[in-house]
Amino acid sequence: MFLKTSFTTLIVGVFVVYVLHTCWVMYGIVYTKPCDRPKSDNCITPFLAGNPKLQLSIYTALRPNAEGGHTLIHKEEEFDINTKFERIVNVSLPKKTRNNGTLYALIFVHQAGFTPWQDPRQVHLVAHLTTYMVPKQPEISLISGEDKTQSQAEDSPKKKQRAASGDGSTSTSDHPVSHWRSRLTLNVVGDHFVFDREYLPSDVHRYLRVFQNGKKMVYLPLLFVDELSNRVKDLVGINSTSTELPLTISYDSISLGRLRFWIHMQDAVYSLQQFGFTEKDADEIKGIFVDTNLYFLALTFFVAAFHLLFDFLAFKNDISFWKQKKSMVGMSSKAVLWRCFSTIVIFLYLFDEQTSLLVLIPAGIGSIIEVWKVKKAFKIQVFWKGGKPTFLFGKLDESERRTEEYDTLAMKYLSYLLYPLCIGGAVYALIFLRYKR
Repeated sequence: MFLKTSFTTLIVGVFVVYVLHTCWVMYGIVYTKPCDRPKSDNCITPFLAGNPKLQLSIYTALRPNAEGGHTLIHKEEEFDINTKFERIVNVSLPKKTRNNGTLYALIFVHQAGFTPWQDPRQVHLVAHLTTYMVPKQPEISLISGEDKTQSQAEDSPKKKQRAASGDGSTSTSDHPVSHWRSRLTLNVVGDHFVFDREYLPSDVHRYLRVFQNGKKMVYLPLLFVDELSNRVKDLVGINSTSTELPLTISYDSISLGRLRFWIHMQDAVYSLQQFGFTEKDADEIKGIFVDTNLYFLALTFFVAAFHLLFDFLAFKNDISFWKQKKSMVGMSSKAVLWRCFSTIVIFLYLFDEQTSLLVLIPAGIGSIIEVWKVKKAFKIQVFWKGGKPTFLFGKLDESERRTEEYDTLAMKYLSYLLYPLCIGGAVYALIFLRYKR
């Protein structure tokens, strides 16, 4: 008993330390130490403090360095840092992009009256306007055999692509194809923050461009491209007939603390993708940050953290209970079997749907635990002979046989409700749902 209590206390202690450490890290991300003496040479002052007249220019190019030419698609001649706006522009796609190629956006913030290449005090970033994804497999009706995808937006580009390639088959390629990112979200830090050279954050350093103004250092506007706003639902398939596609350009000012938080989140999503997370997995994580208020997100983090703790302790207590269980008196073995079956079916469905690993891994662990419970409930012993398993079922005592009789009677009455529901669900799925080939 002492060892169990000690182990639980250890887990709770580790959890508390983890939460406190996370709070400290988050505070370090959103808080930046300002320069105590703004007039000293150790401070870096903002270029925006002088209220310069700025212009926003956006170009498209086949290469990130604009070699091979560039095309102006939009410009804001009277660009106000603190004025939010959204513009929809039609972008012409080069032939290379239509043939499963790429396209980049070159975003410049520069002084009005100059072109970006003439202004030595311009800032710019490069963003992908295309990304590669494996097309979603078409789905068919088991009755009619008709091909349909779940959304008309996905179905139409695929049909056009097959028609353009002369392929009359309904199969979809497993190779990644180019998709259009229909949204471009831009931010500029609106705070006139004065940095201290000695406490300059490393995450901001890569976005910082400075120049010497006398004895003082001045930094240019902090331009940021919000990659977290690029969601899978906004992607549009590109084919040889897509000569022009719409692009929604959104702009809003951003605080320095939020910028640093966003940089860390983008880096985290990128790291997960390098570890094997798919675009769909990354998209679900993006939705957590993009679609949720930051304060509500912080509350959600604490709730999720405590839920994870309680879930772990519940798993631990469940395993401890079944590990010590020697008899099935008063417990339904059939309920354990059905629970195991349903858990495995749910796991296989999630696996087939390529659900996020954040959901799939706990479901897989739960399935393994349920299989272990069935082994304990039916007293199954496994013996290996010549590489082949042999299963031996244990015998029931008198009390367990009486429990089994009551269990059989209860399942009989329960089947009067379950069988019609299962048959009705199967008929509904056969008529209305679509399935992968």
